[in-house]
Amino acid sequence: MANLTAEELKALEDQLNMEQLLIKKYRSYATMTADPQIKQTCENIANQHMQHFDKLMGHLCC
Repeated sequence: MANLTAEELKALEDQLNMEQLLIKKYRSYATMTADPQIKQTCENIANQHMQHFDKLMGHLCC
């Protein structure tokens, strides 16, 4: 891992927190709707944000 500055680490932490929030929101939206198409769209968006989160975490470890 490259050495990150305190500012870069803070930005990364902020982005990770935002991705977590978006995952929770879209998963919640998926449970609130009865429309299967909207449910699937929300689940897909939550999965995309999970991929973003995982990619960002990859910058912190290994």
